[in-house]
Amino acid sequence: MYKIKQLPEDFIVNEISSVKAENGFYSYYNLKKTNYTTVGALELLSRKLGMPLKNFGFAGNKDKNAVTEQKISIYKGGKNLENEKFSGIELKYLGNGKNPISLGELEGNAFIITIRNLDENKISKIKNLNDKKITIPNIFGPQRFSKNNSDVGKSIIKKDFKKAAELIMENEGYVEAEMKIFLESNKNNYVGALKLIPLKTRKLFVHAYQSFLFNKIADEYIKANPKKDAKLPVIGFDFEINNVEDKNLKKIIEKIVEDEKITARDFIINQMPELTSEGTERDLFFEINDLKILEDNDDELNREMKKIKVEFSLKKSCYATVALDFLLSP
Repeated sequence: MYKIKQLPEDFIVNEISSVKAENGFYSYYNLKKTNYTTVGALELLSRKLGMPLKNFGFAGNKDKNAVTEQKISIYKGGKNLENEKFSGIELKYLGNGKNPISLGELEGNAFIITIRNLDENKISKIKNLNDKKITIPNIFGPQRFSKNNSDVGKSIIKKDFKKAAELIMENEGYVEAEMKIFLESNKNNYVGALKLIPLKTRKLFVHAYQSFLFNKIADEYIKANPKKDAKLPVIGFDFEINNVEDKNLKKIIEKIVEDEKITARDFIINQMPELTSEGTERDLFFEINDLKILEDNDDELNREMKKIKVEFSLKKSCYATVALDFLLSP
């Protein structure tokens, strides 16, 4: 089995951003981080700098076990912040702008990835793909789900806030500790406990469940020999099953929502309206752009095996881990 991310520098991500500096109250930075998710890095900066997390903006959540660079915004941040020192985090001031950086405001991501624990057959397979057009199922990757993000998200949309809080508190961290302390003196106030979690993170839970549903729909639909330009729904409160014209797809969605015991209207969350999530559409397939082989050598971390370093880019919301799984599948 191939291996990635044995070292952080094996997985390098550079965000392709359209953000441009101009006059305004929002300071833009290049955030370089190692061994942090984007949200985790911003939570640390928020605490260390004494700034509310709501003052921070970003376009996409990047991998934890990697070296990543992306653009972030901080309301009234200033150039001096780039002089602050944090282990595994670097800030470079880029200028100011009138608007915060928001989720989805990126063009894509460029990757340089070292793939390890390969035999000669796998090396040859990858080399044969060099500069070729490759189409891949556009499912959400495992980092979207983490340990139990989609389970938390489902509990939230089903209004089982106790279960959602309990699932989150299975982890150990700063926010989880705050939730436990809060619940000791606020028995059964699980909505209050959940609201201690930064809004961007709470939204990620709901999005993870929407992504889980999309993956189930895509997996079933791909078996039916779909069109390469097909788009599938990401189910939210405004999704209407009667608007689905493809009978095959409609049948698949009906079966999945029945099995999950949900409806589109479940995504309206009156207790936390900020988490109410609408639906959208997502391409069923994506293409790898500009795949190139940079080098291949003996693998110093895996005895008698080979490694190969590749470079490519993907449009936003597409996962390099999904691409590698597809390329290296038997």
